[in-house]
Amino acid sequence: MRVLGVDPGLTRCGVGVVEGVAGRPLTMVGVGVVRTPADAELGHRLVAIEQGIEQWLDEHRPEFVAVERVFSQHNVRTVMGTAQASAVAMLCASRRGIPVALHTPSEVKAAVTGSGRADKAQVGAMVTRLLRLDAPPRPADAADALALAICHIWRAPAQNRLEQAVAAHRTLKGRTA
Repeated sequence: MRVLGVDPGLTRCGVGVVEGVAGRPLTMVGVGVVRTPADAELGHRLVAIEQGIEQWLDEHRPEFVAVERVFSQHNVRTVMGTAQASAVAMLCASRRGIPVALHTPSEVKAAVTGSGRADKAQVGAMVTRLLRLDAPPRPADAADALALAICHIWRAPAQNRLEQAVAAHRTLKGRTA
């Protein structure tokens, strides 16, 4: 399974591609950041993010895209920028028919470190260890993107089984009604 993880942001949008399957060593295929100038017009920034993500999709051909689920913060301006960058990533993947999964920050932290309250340094350290890297990816947005991809690879099989069970239950329930 090849997954593009996207840590959305208007100034720095982390991107990372990981390949592998749950229970086996994972491989980092690529990692980076799509950057936009903070003083640029919003529309231009969103186009730049779209172009950057499209390049990653063209180059790495992921089977899935995992995006950080936007959650409420006190700073509405930050949330809006994150949500807009997130929507661009989802649009780019969906336009190509690539399935998109959303994972919360605490879900990603728990999957990668064992604690949903881990800090950025702990996430970076575990990503480095899990992918057998020489040093944590910088900036932290890049490490977070890899953590999203790792989380999806590890959680997707269980999530798929759960979705199949729910669908089978609905089908069975529909026959008895």
